[in-house]
Amino acid sequence: MQRSVYLRPVGFIPHKNSEDEGEVWGGIPLAGGPLAFTGLEIAERRGTSVTRRTCSLSEFFERDWGRQTLSAADLFEALRQPRPRISGLPMDRPQIMGIVNVTPDSFSDGGSFDGVQAAVDHALRLEEEGATILDIGGESTRPGSDTVPVDEELRRVLPVLEALRPKTEALISVDTRKARVMSAVADAGADILNDVSALTYDTDAIHVAAELGLPVMLMHAQGDPKTMNDAPQYSDVVLDVFDFLERRIHACESAGIPRDKLIVDPGIGFGKHLHHNVAVLSSMGLFHTLGVPVLLGASRKKLIGQLCNVDDAKARVPGSIAAALSSIAQGVQIVRVHDVAETKQAISVWMAALMGDEKVV
Repeated sequence: MQRSVYLRPVGFIPHKNSEDEGEVWGGIPLAGGPLAFTGLEIAERRGTSVTRRTCSLSEFFERDWGRQTLSAADLFEALRQPRPRISGLPMDRPQIMGIVNVTPDSFSDGGSFDGVQAAVDHALRLEEEGATILDIGGESTRPGSDTVPVDEELRRVLPVLEALRPKTEALISVDTRKARVMSAVADAGADILNDVSALTYDTDAIHVAAELGLPVMLMHAQGDPKTMNDAPQYSDVVLDVFDFLERRIHACESAGIPRDKLIVDPGIGFGKHLHHNVAVLSSMGLFHTLGVPVLLGASRKKLIGQLCNVDDAKARVPGSIAAALSSIAQGVQIVRVHDVAETKQAISVWMAALMGDEKVV
C-alpha cells in the first residue's frame, strides 16, 4: 500500500538574519517571509490511516526516511524557497486582496456595488485603505447559488474593469470559472485570474489560462456551489485538500502554466462543514510545501457566525480579522477580505509586535 508523507511547519518565530546572511535565530526561514519555523508536524497516510507527530528540526534531519527520502527532502526545500513576485507584487510580507463583488446575490454585500461607478469607487477606497490586489467578481459562488451565463457575467465585470484599470496601481484579479470571461478580462487589463474551481469547471479554462500567461489562483472546492455544502465527505480534509491542489498544480504545469505563476487557496466554506473549515484553518502552514504562495479567503464567512453565534455577515469583522491573523501567523502570503482598513491595521500591529520594530509597518 502506497504511503504519503506531508510536512507542516510549526513553532514560528520572527525571521531575523544575523550578520552571517545564512544564519537565522533558531529556525529555518519560511518561504522568504517574515517567519521562521523551529519544528515540523509530520503526517503519514497509508490508505485511510493517518498518523501525525511533531518533531524538532534535528529529529527530522536524523530520521531515516527510506523510500520517502526524496519526497521529504522536496517538501522541506519547498518550505525554504522564497516565493517569486506575482505580477511584480512581492510575497515576502502579507498582502491584502480587497473584494469587489459586482453581483446582486453575494452572501455579504450582494447588490451593494453592482453599479459601475459604485464598484469603481468601492475598489479605489479599498486600495486607499491598503489593498494591493482588487478582486472583481461577477458570479456569486456562495453555497446554493446558480450559475451565471457568460454574457451576463461579462456585462457585470467588463465595464467595472475597464473603468477601474486606468485609475488604480493595484493589481486587478477577476474571480471567474469561465474561459471566455478569462480571455475578455485579460484583454481589458486584468493582472490575475482567480478560479474557485481551480480550472476544472470549464474544460477550456486551463488551456486559455496557459495562453494568456497571467498568474492563476487555484481554489479547492468539493462539488458545485449549488450543492457543495449538502453533504461533503473527506477521508482527512486537510490532506485531501492538499492532494487536490497538488494535482491541479501538476495539471497546470503540464498545460504550460509555470509553478511561479500559481497561487493556492484551500477554499474555506466551499464544500466544507464547520469542523472541516476549522481543521483547514489550523493547518494552513501545510500548504507551503506546495511551493507557491498561499491565499486565505475566510472574510465574513459562515464558519465565523457558527463559531460566534453571529448571523449578520457584516457583523463578523472581528472574526474575519482573527482568521486572517491566524493564517498570516502561519506564513500565508495573501488574505482576501471585505474589510481592508481593519485588516490592514491588525496586520500592521501584528508585524510590529512580531519583529519588535515599528519600521516594518
